[in-house]
Amino acid sequence: MNQQLLAKTFVELADNLVADFDLIDFLRLLTDRCVSMLDASAAGVLLADRDGKLRVMAASDEQVRLLELFQLQNDEGPCLECYRTGTAVIVPDLTREVDRWPHFATAAHRIGFGAVQALPMRLRDETVGALNLFHATPGPLDPAGTLIGQALADVATISLLQQRSTHRSTVLNEQLQTALNSRVLIEQAKGKLAERQNIDMEQAFTALRGYARSHNRRLSEVARAFIDASEPLPGLVA
Repeated sequence: MNQQLLAKTFVELADNLVADFDLIDFLRLLTDRCVSMLDASAAGVLLADRDGKLRVMAASDEQVRLLELFQLQNDEGPCLECYRTGTAVIVPDLTREVDRWPHFATAAHRIGFGAVQALPMRLRDETVGALNLFHATPGPLDPAGTLIGQALADVATISLLQQRSTHRSTVLNEQLQTALNSRVLIEQAKGKLAERQNIDMEQAFTALRGYARSHNRRLSEVARAFIDASEPLPGLVA
Protein backbone atom coordinates (compact mmCIF):
# COMPACT_ATOMS: atom_id res chain seq x y z
CA MET A 1 0.00 0.00 0.00
CA ASN A 2 1.33 3.40 -1.00
CA GLN A 3 0.79 5.38 2.19
CA GLN A 4 1.60 8.71 0.55
CA LEU A 5 -0.93 8.14 -2.22
CA LEU A 6 -3.52 7.04 0.33
CA ALA A 7 -3.01 10.22 2.35
CA LYS A 8 -3.14 12.34 -0.82
CA THR A 9 -6.38 10.66 -1.88
CA PHE A 10 -8.14 11.44 1.39
CA VAL A 11 -6.92 15.04 1.14
CA GLU A 12 -8.33 15.27 -2.40
CA LEU A 13 -11.63 13.80 -1.28
CA ALA A 14 -11.79 16.29 1.58
CA ASP A 15 -11.06 19.15 -0.84
CA ASN A 16 -14.00 18.05 -2.93
CA LEU A 17 -16.24 18.13 0.12
CA VAL A 18 -15.71 21.87 0.64
CA ALA A 19 -15.77 22.98 -3.01
CA ASP A 20 -18.32 23.06 -5.80
CA PHE A 21 -16.98 19.84 -7.23
CA ASP A 22 -17.77 17.90 -10.39
CA LEU A 23 -19.36 14.65 -9.20
CA ILE A 24 -18.57 12.65 -12.34
CA ASP A 25 -14.92 13.64 -12.23
CA PHE A 26 -14.86 12.98 -8.49
CA LEU A 27 -16.17 9.43 -8.92
CA ARG A 28 -13.70 8.75 -11.72
CA LEU A 29 -10.91 9.90 -9.39
CA LEU A 30 -12.26 7.45 -6.81
CA THR A 31 -12.13 4.51 -9.23
CA ASP A 32 -8.67 5.43 -10.49
CA ARG A 33 -7.25 5.65 -6.97
CA CYS A 34 -8.85 2.35 -5.95
CA VAL A 35 -7.00 0.70 -8.81
CA SER A 36 -3.74 2.42 -7.84
CA MET A 37 -3.93 1.66 -4.13
CA LEU A 38 -5.96 -1.48 -3.57
CA ASP A 39 -4.33 -3.95 -5.95
CA ALA A 40 -7.48 -3.97 -8.08
CA SER A 41 -7.38 -4.41 -11.84
CA ALA A 42 -10.41 -2.17 -12.37
CA ALA A 43 -13.11 -0.36 -10.42
CA GLY A 44 -16.60 0.96 -11.03
CA VAL A 45 -19.27 2.97 -9.23
CA LEU A 46 -23.01 2.37 -9.50
CA LEU A 47 -25.52 4.81 -8.00
CA ALA A 48 -29.29 4.60 -7.70
CA ASP A 49 -31.48 7.22 -9.36
CA ARG A 50 -34.60 8.72 -7.77
CA ASP A 51 -36.58 5.59 -8.72
CA GLY A 52 -34.05 3.28 -7.08
CA LYS A 53 -32.67 2.03 -10.39
CA LEU A 54 -28.91 1.55 -10.50
CA ARG A 55 -26.87 3.45 -13.08
CA VAL A 56 -23.21 3.21 -14.03
CA MET A 57 -21.66 6.51 -12.92
CA ALA A 58 -17.92 5.90 -13.22
CA ALA A 59 -15.44 3.21 -14.26
CA SER A 60 -11.68 3.05 -14.35
CA ASP A 61 -11.77 1.91 -17.98
CA GLU A 62 -14.20 1.28 -20.80
CA GLN A 63 -14.07 -2.50 -20.45
CA VAL A 64 -15.33 -2.50 -16.88
CA ARG A 65 -17.97 0.12 -17.72
CA LEU A 66 -19.40 -2.25 -20.30
CA LEU A 67 -19.27 -5.12 -17.80
CA GLU A 68 -21.19 -3.02 -15.26
CA LEU A 69 -23.80 -2.23 -17.91
CA PHE A 70 -24.01 -5.93 -18.78
CA GLN A 71 -24.60 -6.71 -15.11
CA LEU A 72 -27.48 -4.22 -14.93
CA GLN A 73 -29.02 -5.42 -18.18
CA ASN A 74 -29.04 -9.02 -16.95
CA ASP A 75 -30.14 -8.06 -13.43
CA GLU A 76 -27.57 -10.26 -11.73
CA GLY A 77 -24.16 -9.91 -10.16
CA PRO A 78 -22.33 -8.95 -6.97
CA CYS A 79 -22.89 -5.22 -7.34
CA LEU A 80 -26.67 -5.56 -7.52
CA GLU A 81 -26.63 -7.97 -4.59
CA CYS A 82 -24.50 -5.55 -2.59
CA TYR A 83 -26.88 -2.68 -3.29
CA ARG A 84 -29.98 -4.70 -2.46
CA THR A 85 -28.64 -6.11 0.81
CA GLY A 86 -26.56 -3.14 1.92
CA THR A 87 -23.66 -5.44 2.77
CA ALA A 88 -20.31 -6.14 1.15
CA VAL A 89 -20.13 -9.02 -1.33
CA ILE A 90 -16.65 -10.56 -1.43
CA VAL A 91 -16.00 -13.17 -4.12
CA PRO A 92 -12.44 -14.57 -4.21
CA ASP A 93 -13.13 -16.85 -7.20
CA LEU A 94 -15.78 -15.98 -9.77
CA THR A 95 -15.53 -19.38 -11.45
CA ARG A 96 -17.25 -20.84 -8.39
CA GLU A 97 -20.23 -18.48 -8.78
CA VAL A 98 -21.48 -19.53 -12.22
CA ASP A 99 -24.63 -21.04 -10.73
CA ARG A 100 -25.22 -17.91 -8.68
CA TRP A 101 -24.65 -15.39 -11.50
CA PRO A 102 -24.43 -17.40 -14.77
CA HIS A 103 -24.34 -14.44 -17.15
CA PHE A 104 -22.15 -12.11 -15.09
CA ALA A 105 -19.60 -14.69 -13.96
CA THR A 106 -19.12 -15.93 -17.51
CA ALA A 107 -18.76 -12.41 -18.94
CA ALA A 108 -16.35 -11.32 -16.20
CA HIS A 109 -14.18 -14.40 -16.71
CA ARG A 110 -14.19 -13.88 -20.47
CA ILE A 111 -12.61 -10.42 -20.18
CA GLY A 112 -10.09 -11.48 -17.56
CA PHE A 113 -11.54 -10.94 -14.08
CA GLY A 114 -11.21 -13.70 -11.51
CA ALA A 115 -12.42 -12.04 -8.29
CA VAL A 116 -14.58 -9.11 -7.20
CA GLN A 117 -15.41 -7.00 -4.17
CA ALA A 118 -18.68 -5.06 -4.13
CA LEU A 119 -18.75 -2.49 -1.32
CA PRO A 120 -21.94 -0.63 -0.32
CA MET A 121 -22.18 3.14 -0.49
CA ARG A 122 -24.31 3.79 2.56
CA LEU A 123 -26.14 6.77 3.99
CA ARG A 124 -27.01 5.69 7.51
CA ASP A 125 -29.36 2.75 6.93
CA GLU A 126 -29.92 3.57 3.25
CA THR A 127 -27.69 2.20 0.51
CA VAL A 128 -27.38 4.56 -2.46
CA GLY A 129 -24.98 2.56 -4.63
CA ALA A 130 -21.91 0.33 -4.72
CA LEU A 131 -18.16 0.62 -5.29
CA ASN A 132 -16.94 -2.42 -7.21
CA LEU A 133 -13.34 -3.65 -7.28
CA PHE A 134 -12.37 -6.23 -9.89
CA HIS A 135 -9.26 -8.44 -9.69
CA ALA A 136 -7.61 -10.35 -12.50
CA THR A 137 -6.35 -13.21 -10.36
CA PRO A 138 -8.66 -15.32 -8.16
CA GLY A 139 -7.59 -15.96 -4.59
CA PRO A 140 -7.93 -14.60 -1.03
CA LEU A 141 -8.58 -10.85 -0.93
CA ASP A 142 -6.71 -8.59 1.49
CA PRO A 143 -9.02 -7.71 4.45
CA ALA A 144 -7.12 -4.46 5.02
CA GLY A 145 -7.71 -3.47 1.40
CA THR A 146 -11.41 -4.19 1.83
CA LEU A 147 -11.57 -1.91 4.88
CA ILE A 148 -9.83 0.91 3.01
CA GLY A 149 -12.10 0.41 0.01
CA GLN A 150 -15.14 0.65 2.28
CA ALA A 151 -13.75 3.82 3.85
CA LEU A 152 -13.36 5.37 0.39
CA ALA A 153 -16.91 4.31 -0.50
CA ASP A 154 -18.18 5.96 2.69
CA VAL A 155 -16.32 9.20 1.93
CA ALA A 156 -17.74 9.20 -1.60
CA THR A 157 -21.24 8.84 -0.17
CA ILE A 158 -20.68 11.77 2.18
CA SER A 159 -19.52 13.84 -0.78
CA LEU A 160 -22.96 13.44 -2.33
CA LEU A 161 -24.41 15.22 0.69
CA GLN A 162 -22.10 18.21 0.90
CA GLN A 163 -25.10 20.52 0.86
CA ARG A 164 -26.32 20.20 4.43
CA SER A 165 -30.10 20.13 4.70
CA THR A 166 -32.78 18.78 6.96
CA HIS A 167 -34.25 17.16 3.82
CA ARG A 168 -31.27 14.96 3.15
CA SER A 169 -33.06 12.47 0.89
CA THR A 170 -34.36 15.27 -1.34
CA VAL A 171 -30.90 16.77 -1.67
CA LEU A 172 -29.42 13.38 -2.47
CA ASN A 173 -32.00 12.68 -5.16
CA GLU A 174 -31.38 16.05 -6.79
CA GLN A 175 -27.62 15.52 -6.79
CA LEU A 176 -27.89 12.02 -8.20
CA GLN A 177 -30.30 13.07 -10.93
CA THR A 178 -28.05 15.95 -11.95
CA ALA A 179 -25.10 13.56 -12.08
CA LEU A 180 -27.09 11.05 -14.14
CA ASN A 181 -28.01 13.74 -16.65
CA SER A 182 -24.37 14.78 -16.83
CA ARG A 183 -23.33 11.17 -17.41
CA VAL A 184 -25.54 11.00 -20.51
CA LEU A 185 -23.97 14.17 -21.93
CA ILE A 186 -20.47 12.86 -21.28
CA GLU A 187 -21.17 9.52 -22.97
CA GLN A 188 -22.52 11.35 -26.03
CA ALA A 189 -19.46 13.61 -26.14
CA LYS A 190 -17.13 10.62 -25.77
CA GLY A 191 -18.70 8.91 -28.74
CA LYS A 192 -18.64 12.01 -30.91
CA LEU A 193 -15.02 12.85 -30.05
CA ALA A 194 -13.89 9.23 -30.52
CA GLU A 195 -15.43 9.16 -33.99
CA ARG A 196 -14.08 12.56 -34.99
CA GLN A 197 -10.52 11.96 -33.79
CA ASN A 198 -10.45 8.23 -34.64
CA ILE A 199 -9.60 7.27 -31.04
CA ASP A 200 -11.15 4.84 -28.58
CA MET A 201 -13.74 5.76 -25.95
CA GLU A 202 -11.27 5.73 -23.06
CA GLN A 203 -8.93 8.12 -24.89
CA ALA A 204 -11.90 10.37 -25.66
CA PHE A 205 -12.90 10.49 -21.99
CA THR A 206 -9.32 11.25 -20.95
CA ALA A 207 -9.19 14.13 -23.44
CA LEU A 208 -12.49 15.62 -22.24
CA ARG A 209 -11.53 15.25 -18.60
CA GLY A 210 -8.08 16.73 -19.18
CA TYR A 211 -9.56 19.75 -20.98
CA ALA A 212 -12.08 20.35 -18.19
CA ARG A 213 -9.40 20.18 -15.51
CA SER A 214 -6.89 22.36 -17.32
CA HIS A 215 -9.56 25.02 -17.92
CA ASN A 216 -11.13 24.71 -14.43
CA ARG A 217 -14.52 23.74 -15.82
CA ARG A 218 -17.07 21.04 -15.13
CA LEU A 219 -16.75 17.97 -17.27
CA SER A 220 -20.46 18.13 -18.15
CA GLU A 221 -20.09 21.76 -19.34
CA VAL A 222 -17.26 20.82 -21.69
CA ALA A 223 -19.26 17.83 -22.94
CA ARG A 224 -22.30 20.00 -23.70
CA ALA A 225 -20.21 22.66 -25.44
CA PHE A 226 -18.59 20.00 -27.60
CA ILE A 227 -21.89 18.33 -28.52
CA ASP A 228 -23.62 21.63 -29.30
CA ALA A 229 -20.55 23.20 -30.93
CA SER A 230 -21.61 26.30 -29.00
CA GLU A 231 -18.06 27.54 -28.41
CA PRO A 232 -14.52 26.85 -29.59
CA LEU A 233 -12.58 24.33 -27.52
CA PRO A 234 -8.97 24.93 -28.55
CA GLY A 235 -6.74 21.99 -27.82
CA LEU A 236 -9.63 19.55 -27.70
CA VAL A 237 -11.08 20.00 -31.17
CA ALA A 238 -8.82 20.84 -34.08
